[in-house]
Amino acid sequence: MQISDILSFSLRAATANRSRTLLMLLAMTIGVSSVVVLISLGDSARRYVIGEFAALGTNLLVVLPGRSETTGGPPPLLGETPRDLTLNDAMALSRTATVRRIAPIIAGSAPVSVGHLEREMLVIGGTSELFEIRHLSLSQGSFLPPGDSTKAQAVCVIGMTGRQELFGRQPALGQWLRIGDRRFRVIGVLASSTVSLGEDLGEMVIIPVAAAQSLFNTSSLFRILVEATSPEGMEQTRQFILETIRDRHEGEDDVTVITQDAVLTTFDRIFKALTLSVAGIAAISLVVAGIMIMNVMLVAVSNRRAEIGLLKALGASRRQILTLFLTESTLLSLTGAGIGLILALFGMRLAAFLFPQFPLQLAPWASAIALAVALITGIIFGLLPARQAAELEPALALARR
Repeated sequence: MQISDILSFSLRAATANRSRTLLMLLAMTIGVSSVVVLISLGDSARRYVIGEFAALGTNLLVVLPGRSETTGGPPPLLGETPRDLTLNDAMALSRTATVRRIAPIIAGSAPVSVGHLEREMLVIGGTSELFEIRHLSLSQGSFLPPGDSTKAQAVCVIGMTGRQELFGRQPALGQWLRIGDRRFRVIGVLASSTVSLGEDLGEMVIIPVAAAQSLFNTSSLFRILVEATSPEGMEQTRQFILETIRDRHEGEDDVTVITQDAVLTTFDRIFKALTLSVAGIAAISLVVAGIMIMNVMLVAVSNRRAEIGLLKALGASRRQILTLFLTESTLLSLTGAGIGLILALFGMRLAAFLFPQFPLQLAPWASAIALAVALITGIIFGLLPARQAAELEPALALARR
């Protein structure tokens, strides 16, 4: 019996009972589409989070006040620490060839008003180097001027959302606004109201770090962003930061240095584990589909006893009967998998249309995994019916016994 004869026989047998075939195709389609969609969602979430961290800057180290090892938990963001981080600490970190840029940051919330309009906004105190470290872009004007970071110049850069809410159709450049009880002149507008790690840049006002110290009546920095000159110099820069702060803080290790690569690696591991876990749960539906194929094929063997008996009487071997039934179950599994892939593709495109802010797309390796699992499922669960058909005696099968 040639391959073309086996395929032709299997196709005719599969289409002879349409309700049975549709039932098996539906089960396999649902199983494959659910596996592909869930794997793709997990992979898209991983790429989104990694992209958000990568957008923060390249070769980035974040210096936080407080030592996580001494408190048994994460470093405090605005809480009490043994010693505050200061502007002098930040300036001291630039005294090495492995550091390209330093951006001391103060963060707080304050009412921002123009005339009778007022809006609560995030106020960031920074320097001109924050623009390059955070890869920001402007739609109008310029960023904070370079120079002495200890000078509290009354200038600011406003986010797009704040600019629209406070100034409306009026030009914002050169205008004055009030932050708390102090006045600042707008010299720039950020390019777009995007969200980075949950932080809406459109709802942000950036002022010189010295002006933020005066506004919030504090000398303590929220954090220090350090950009290394190269990925190879990250560890050397990290050690330099720890040693410099230790020398300045009388031997106390009271800061935590987080490297961008470490954060990315951690999130990558977490999301890969979550994706595999979700895919494993979804794969249960493929097992259910395989059991359904096996049960339906067993019923088909009972209904086709006379056909099997005739094939054996005409000289078909046990191996050929086994091959015929395995081919039929495999074809049904692959057809259902193909339909499931198409359904998953449309589902991901619909999700991408409904949620354009997330990079949702079909994971390239999800399709290969789903097809492989569907093929294995079809073969494994089609093996028992095929063996049962192959072991029938010709005379008893023709007599339907």
